[in-house]
Amino acid sequence: MSTTTHHPEHPATATDDDGRALRRIQVGWYINDWANAAFSATVLTVFLGPYLTSVAKEAADANGDVHPFGLAIRAGSFFPYTVSFSVLLSVGAMLLAGTVADRTGRHKELMCGFAYLGATATMGMFFLGGDRYLLGGALLVVANLAYAVSVALSYAYLPGLAGPDERDAVSSKGWAYGYAGGGLLLIANLVLFQGHEAFGLSEGTAVRICLASAGLWWALFTVVPMRRLPSRAGALPGRGGQAAAAAPVGDEPAAGSLRELGRTLRGMRRHPLTLLYLAAFLCYNDGIQTVVSQASLYGSEELGMDQTSLVTAVLLVQVVAIGGALLLGRIAHRYGAKRTILGSLVGWVVTLALGYLMPAHQPVWFYVLACMIGLVLGGSQALSRSLFSHLIPAGKEAEYFSVYKVSDRGTSWMGPLVFGLAYQVTGSYRSAIISLLVFFVIGFAVLLKVPVRRAIEAVGNPVPERL
Repeated sequence: MSTTTHHPEHPATATDDDGRALRRIQVGWYINDWANAAFSATVLTVFLGPYLTSVAKEAADANGDVHPFGLAIRAGSFFPYTVSFSVLLSVGAMLLAGTVADRTGRHKELMCGFAYLGATATMGMFFLGGDRYLLGGALLVVANLAYAVSVALSYAYLPGLAGPDERDAVSSKGWAYGYAGGGLLLIANLVLFQGHEAFGLSEGTAVRICLASAGLWWALFTVVPMRRLPSRAGALPGRGGQAAAAAPVGDEPAAGSLRELGRTLRGMRRHPLTLLYLAAFLCYNDGIQTVVSQASLYGSEELGMDQTSLVTAVLLVQVVAIGGALLLGRIAHRYGAKRTILGSLVGWVVTLALGYLMPAHQPVWFYVLACMIGLVLGGSQALSRSLFSHLIPAGKEAEYFSVYKVSDRGTSWMGPLVFGLAYQVTGSYRSAIISLLVFFVIGFAVLLKVPVRRAIEAVGNPVPERL
């Protein structure tokens, strides 16, 4: 980051320098979304669910069950159960990492460190094959945990990247970069997968290369935020201002961070409206995350889609979501973020109902469903992120966004668990997918009751012109 000394005799020059420095940091933050979206799109959404399920079926007994740690579960439920387990583990890691980051001012170092841990685990998926479903489960747990912590820490930069009335646009642009990056890698992976015979590869080897490519992509592009972002999230030029100084690090930083975490969680009770918003997000985002992580499994196992159709559909999601994120950002600028999010939740309910009723072996309808998901996916998440950034007391960005991601990750174990249990009991993925409606309905009802203006005023932040 460039530093600028403000001289009264050259105020315009100082302002221009600050503006250029801020734009450079913004681009670094956008590229972080570009980098890590490859894991979400290629690994979680497309390839790993069906592939790990096939590996688990290779290891299954005559009843179709696998026995991790002596537990008998259906092979078809292993992937959603593993996602749930990884999410549960990530909850404590995010809370502690956010507290350490705010206490030490090492947001970037922690964010990039976890990014490289996740990227390494993802590249290790190249060795997943045969009946080694436990290896796949272990790599998924490590990669998904590291992804959660890294993303939570990146969110801490948002309050300083734009003023109150521009934050929705900046957040939406970050999501658009993510979908563009994830989509570009998916195009390459689609070419590789469809032409695997021409490349002299088996289908399984092509899938494993695609999985590993997401880790390589994540690692390479993380270099950009490493070079452009400041160590401390609040240390940004221009409109973001300066955040509160980092707390001094004592002889026992881990113990001190745990004590600070306890104070943060207790202090959040003084902001009940922020907690009410988190409760709403906790509900509806659980539905979103479960749809994203289980869509390929639903498409392959229930709708009979082949791998090419699945990759094409997710690529459609990525492309449409770029425009969807930017479009909903513009709508929020006119009508406010809360109203726009509520509208997107209605769109999610309609999309889920269509998915339940969709006939099998009809790729065109599956592509229509993908376009509908893309239209509401990026915007609902980007606007939720920017709206929450207004509800955070200054100097507590990483800690509060870690709690926010717990609301994201901490309940997204419930969705996959409900999804897996529904399949375990009924043997039907349609029953599993329709059960997710409850998350969107409850989230809508709770968000409707959140007085956003009062919530922003309660933490002492400036109120945007439109909410």
